[in-house]
Amino acid sequence: MMMVKRQVLIAFFLAFVLQNGTCNGIKWLALFKTPSALALNQSQHCKQLEGLVVSQVQLCRSNLELMQTIIQAAREVIKTCRKAFSDMRWNCSSIERAPNYLLDLERGTRESAFVYALSAAAISHTIARACTTGDLPGCSCGPIPGETPGPGYRWGGCADNLNYGLVMGSKFSDAPMKMKKSGSQANKLMHLHNSEVGRQSLKASLEMKCKCHGVSGSCSIKTCWKGLQDLKDVALDLKNRYLSATKVVHRPMGTRKHLVPKELDIRPVKESELVYLQSSPDFCMKNEKVGSYGTQDRQCNKTSIGSDSCDLMCCGRGYNPYMDTVVERCNCKYHWCCYVTCKKCERTVEKYVCK
Repeated sequence: MMMVKRQVLIAFFLAFVLQNGTCNGIKWLALFKTPSALALNQSQHCKQLEGLVVSQVQLCRSNLELMQTIIQAAREVIKTCRKAFSDMRWNCSSIERAPNYLLDLERGTRESAFVYALSAAAISHTIARACTTGDLPGCSCGPIPGETPGPGYRWGGCADNLNYGLVMGSKFSDAPMKMKKSGSQANKLMHLHNSEVGRQSLKASLEMKCKCHGVSGSCSIKTCWKGLQDLKDVALDLKNRYLSATKVVHRPMGTRKHLVPKELDIRPVKESELVYLQSSPDFCMKNEKVGSYGTQDRQCNKTSIGSDSCDLMCCGRGYNPYMDTVVERCNCKYHWCCYVTCKKCERTVEKYVCK
């Protein structure tokens, strides 16, 4: 009898996995834990890296010079995600569990949509910037644009090599989703779509940056180049897309199945919108089974009307005040020429945490 029950449970579990299969697409973020002492100058070192699928290990072996940059990208994703969501109930803290995520990032949620998009953008961003700084032997500055920048402007400097960053970044970040055994087709389509949204946001952040030249700072001539905005600006754009993300279903359209909006399936998914398959909890109470750490003891802002307000952050449970000492720069003086000196002042402020 016990054997029959066990077989039934195993069969149920396998059916659940096949139907709701997850993907290893962001397990590479575990690279943020890579010891700085690991030299990564021999192909066998690739096996020591945590969170990589077989195809990523192969890419590592053939592109060893890229790996320190990719490790840096993983660290940037962790830091940027935590900062972008510091004022939200879900504050991206579970990303630090990589590669052993909770359900908030293992399932096809709105939160996983953001992390996939940010990860794809970050890896291409970091590689593009590394080309500019000369840290990668396989690339250099980005190409000079064909059009002239305008009267009084000239192209120069070293542009961020976005094209190289996009090519090499997508090869690495998309590799898990292109494996045959990598979760359900719906999840793979969703993750690939959201990763492309991240790269699209990165492309849109490319802007003209200039430096002035001329007598006595007249700025008669400006030398310009194409540079990327900081990753935190890309993350802000993706956060706005997260807030307006579209829930989708995997449904036949014509001869193939596609992701279509659940509430309005008469149109295809837009290329610019983040999509998700599974609804998220409200993240108010701690429940690791669904990937929620809860908001108890989280700091809130009593005067805010946004997501960090005590009413929203604390989910109506109330909050407790406490006194904290803050050290600030004060009594600053400018000295000719050219530095500023300040004193350090302490003041006591009232802060609040959720019950």
